[in-house]
Amino acid sequence: MHSVNNQDRTWASPAAAGPVSAHVRLPASKSITNRALVLAALGDGPAVITNPLRARDTTLAADALRVLGSEITESRTGWVIAPGQPAPGSAVSVDVGNAGTVMRFVPGVAALTSAVVAFDGDARARQRPVGPILAALRQLGAQIEDGGRAAVPFTVRGRGAVRGGTVVLDASGSSQLVSGLLLAAPRFDEGIEVRHEGPPVPSAPHIAMTVRMLRAAGASVEDLASGPGGRPEAWRVRPGRLDLGSVTVEPDLSNAGPFLAAALVTGGTITIPDWPADSLQAAGAILDVLGQMGARYSVGPDGLTISGTGRIHGVTADLRDVAELAPVLTAAAAVAESPTVFTGLAHTRTHETDRLAALAKEINALGGDITELPDGLQIRPGPLRAEAAGGPFGTYDDHRMVMAAAVLGLTVPGLRVAGADTVAKTFPDFTDVWASMPGLAP
Repeated sequence: MHSVNNQDRTWASPAAAGPVSAHVRLPASKSITNRALVLAALGDGPAVITNPLRARDTTLAADALRVLGSEITESRTGWVIAPGQPAPGSAVSVDVGNAGTVMRFVPGVAALTSAVVAFDGDARARQRPVGPILAALRQLGAQIEDGGRAAVPFTVRGRGAVRGGTVVLDASGSSQLVSGLLLAAPRFDEGIEVRHEGPPVPSAPHIAMTVRMLRAAGASVEDLASGPGGRPEAWRVRPGRLDLGSVTVEPDLSNAGPFLAAALVTGGTITIPDWPADSLQAAGAILDVLGQMGARYSVGPDGLTISGTGRIHGVTADLRDVAELAPVLTAAAAVAESPTVFTGLAHTRTHETDRLAALAKEINALGGDITELPDGLQIRPGPLRAEAAGGPFGTYDDHRMVMAAAVLGLTVPGLRVAGADTVAKTFPDFTDVWASMPGLAP
């Protein structure tokens, strides 16, 4: 049985005995769930979220919004959210954990209350970029104290309203810096006009997701300007009512990554039921890079079916819009037939861990040959051995590193993974679902 060892928090990642073949039902999208929670909390009446993700990041978001006055009733099929406010003048605390969506989406909500709201979280959260959104909220009329850290811990002193207006920020560290402003903007007195200035914003599809969900909830949102490659760089949200109504959350396509990579690496076939035909997520970009690396795929009534051919092509690819897949794609590239260069990933140094440094260190310890670039990785494939590392594969409290290790374990027998339970951040059952795939060694 492949399971997490609660004593030393290590997991024996199963190797492939042959091509994998499985139907994998994914958990719901964290990104959609947490945006829906915020929009519901800012709405004019009750809202229903069907099929929400139930994981650490979404629990943190729900708990934060409860602290800020919303009533969230959970059932087997979903959540009912009734908006509310904390008592005027009360002092409350929000635990952001290590969830970027919570530390960047909730401050704008807190500023609209009449409470004093203290934000703190895991040690790593204090190193993640949040300063630009705090500075932007101050310019828009919010009162925020952070001791000059531009990071958690910080305190929002709500005044019951936020003026809004025009603001410029550098969102090259995270697209969530823009989304956090846009989500609360309909409730600002003047709405908002926000403009990005700096290197390209990563994960542009996540801003597009925010815009689509705002519009579906009744907000007026305009894309005002585009930069290189047609990437939006300025947005306007007008003040108005929000009514989320009822939302059914899509499967989390980022969590599909390791399973899709398993098909590629083993020459097997994976089917993902309920793969959305018109996704709020970057479905096309995900499949495009896997196709470049040698996978074949089709989307039909049964969902997505993806197959490997037994060959993994090295590629040169900009992963800026699908950065969450970089760890599992790096794992696949490490056993490809030719070198790979991934770019557009500088911002992932401030994710749950410095992913570029962590991937290079851990795969090189297995005998790999990965070189860090300023904004990515150069991967030269070669034989990998678990024994070479002299210990378990480190995951640094990063769920995507656990998924990368699982992909590596397919071709590296005996690989043990440290801290595998951190995958509960977005996929609590990951190790059990992974180990149950037909084609893995018992």
